[in-house]
Amino acid sequence: MDYLQRAKSFRTKKRLGQNFLVDTSAVDAIIEHANISQDDTVIEIGPGVGFVTEELVKHAKRVIAIELDEDAIKELKKIPCDNLEIIHRDILKTDLSELIVDEAGLPSQQEKVKIVANIPYYITSPIIAHLLGEIDDLNNKNRSKITEIILMVQYEVAQRIVATEKSPSKQYGLLTILAQFWADCEIIKKVGRKSFYPSPKVDSALVKLSVRQEPKLKLSDYHHFRKTIKASFAQRRKNVKNCLMSGGFSRENIAKSLDALGITENTRGEAISIEDFGKLSEELIKNV
Repeated sequence: MDYLQRAKSFRTKKRLGQNFLVDTSAVDAIIEHANISQDDTVIEIGPGVGFVTEELVKHAKRVIAIELDEDAIKELKKIPCDNLEIIHRDILKTDLSELIVDEAGLPSQQEKVKIVANIPYYITSPIIAHLLGEIDDLNNKNRSKITEIILMVQYEVAQRIVATEKSPSKQYGLLTILAQFWADCEIIKKVGRKSFYPSPKVDSALVKLSVRQEPKLKLSDYHHFRKTIKASFAQRRKNVKNCLMSGGFSRENIAKSLDALGITENTRGEAISIEDFGKLSEELIKNV
């Protein structure tokens, strides 16, 4: 039975955002770009009924599938292999470092994992934050264990993840900075809505995040940087001066800092690069 017919035989749950990938070429692209070898441990988030899972187990040393739907878990258990571990849990409540163990079953300090995820679109941002940690979370336990993340996300979200300050204004924002602060991000492949069952109302894309253990910028105060960008994007129709003022920064400090960097007060946050936000945060600290 092909993917589509198998998906149709399963009662999907709209409340869980279930849209199963039934496009063979998209499944192949996940396997190819994850560069999975027999030495790899892969954590799959939201495996559903296991179309990607059954390919992952052919290539990886170990696959850990984290699934919330009990009915889907029954299907996953039918996959004939001995290197698949199925965990019935909410990914947002899961400490990935606890799942990565050595041959004795003890937490492994050295082993790294790859993440493969076809996730409900409505929780994409929380899941990325959970995997990478916030900008000021320098010692995030999940991120320290991950080398690569292959995500299937809404195409519009994919554009936001890889955006720059030169992209259309609605694309570049807090999600952009969070993702790129801890990973090199690229769109692998656009995936049409007909590649899923049930078909969503929007197109999707495969995105690859190559995780770095050091942040994109070296800063004196990462909490302050997070506060700066959060304020700068809080009200998109306002310029950065007014946004920062609403965020609790003083008018005088803002004026001095923007002037030092050659940024006009009417500039909006979506026109400021990640690097310049870092410089702005440092100037705001200096001018207090």
